[in-house]
Amino acid sequence: MPGRDHEELWGSLPAIASLNASYSTSLSFTSPNMLLPPGKRKAISDVRRTFCLFVTFDLLFISLLWIIELNISISSTIWENLKTEVVHYNFRSSFFDIFLLAVFRFLCLQVGYAALRLRHRWVIAITTLVSSVFLVIKVILSNLLSQNAFVYVLPITSFVVAWLETWFLDFKVLSQEADDERAFLAAVNAACERAPMIYPSAVSDGQFYSPPESLEGSEEDPDEEGLGRRAVTAQEKEYVRQGREAMSVVEQILAQEENWKFEKHNDVGDSVYTLEIPFHGKTFILKAFLHSPAELVYQEVILQPEKMVQWNKTVSACQILQRIDDNTMVSYDVSSGAAGGVVSARDFVNVRRVERKRDRYLSAGMATEHDAKPPHSRYVRGENGPGGFVVLKSSSNPSVCTFIWVLNTDLKGRLPRYLIHQSLSATMFEFMSHLRQRITELQPSLR
Repeated sequence: MPGRDHEELWGSLPAIASLNASYSTSLSFTSPNMLLPPGKRKAISDVRRTFCLFVTFDLLFISLLWIIELNISISSTIWENLKTEVVHYNFRSSFFDIFLLAVFRFLCLQVGYAALRLRHRWVIAITTLVSSVFLVIKVILSNLLSQNAFVYVLPITSFVVAWLETWFLDFKVLSQEADDERAFLAAVNAACERAPMIYPSAVSDGQFYSPPESLEGSEEDPDEEGLGRRAVTAQEKEYVRQGREAMSVVEQILAQEENWKFEKHNDVGDSVYTLEIPFHGKTFILKAFLHSPAELVYQEVILQPEKMVQWNKTVSACQILQRIDDNTMVSYDVSSGAAGGVVSARDFVNVRRVERKRDRYLSAGMATEHDAKPPHSRYVRGENGPGGFVVLKSSSNPSVCTFIWVLNTDLKGRLPRYLIHQSLSATMFEFMSHLRQRITELQPSLR
């Protein structure tokens, strides 16, 4: 193989210049409140950071009030009062439990919304419910009336702050982040739509396994061109929308290659990178050079997902649940266990969109729901963010190509984050090993 082919494929991505130019143009027309390019986005939003600071203030403020309450008695010292309330704890007279309640709220909310960056309300709902019920019972059964008036301040403040945290998360954090995500996706879609149309239209043969060639920058809706069947129900149209959304994010990830962070490589030169994606977290990107025509890899990896289980040991099952149109389908996948069995098998329901262009083949997808495969107790249901496969052709040597795998997944379950990251990198390298073996079997001349 000529050295210039490897340099050409490994050093750059085809059509990235036009995508970058389009992305820059789209940003110039957006307001200052629009989001920054993915590579420059913050890992945690400003409004969520403010919420975490408020949760910390809650703990410190309740701690300060409790210390003041310990020191308010003239007849005894603070250490004597501390021993009475902690060592000789009494539910009716001690306020040590209100301090522990503040610690409980702090730990739950910081782990849920700072460490795990959850976008659900169930954590704050639990902390607020527990705090409210406990404080009401505390006020009813405690001996507040027999003590000074200051002791009313501690339970009332704890009750008010707990509900302020609920209001702040529900009406500020989650709503603002949802607005930011919509703005980000709008910017992504605008960037893709402004890309110049550089290729003429290709005629589709109307088969799902040979989707029509996508027009870069075309203002026409591919589903309205009369090629193949169209999505007709509201659910099918939602699947098509999700597929296009995933495709837009994948193309923007390709456009941000200069922001990929190198993680590791293996002996054959495959490299794994990471990129923080707004609202989706860390995304893993595998880039590999293959001695194979792009069409063969496209056929084996993208067009025939059901047959992947025959050679890909990282997947134990793959089923097409529904074919929406020439470009879109819903699939059900079951992954094999990883990390020596520490990570058990997961199942996924994904919507996939397939596009073929003159310089590359793309398959992008993300998690969805389908009535045919509800969650089952046999597997932990994982959830994939936008990701997929990209096969880049060589303009000078048709017998080689570059393969890119974009993986954004939440395996769910109680797994340490570092273990998940190690497992994903190892799984990507293992997949490439199986893919190379498959290519060798299909091309005896490469043996």
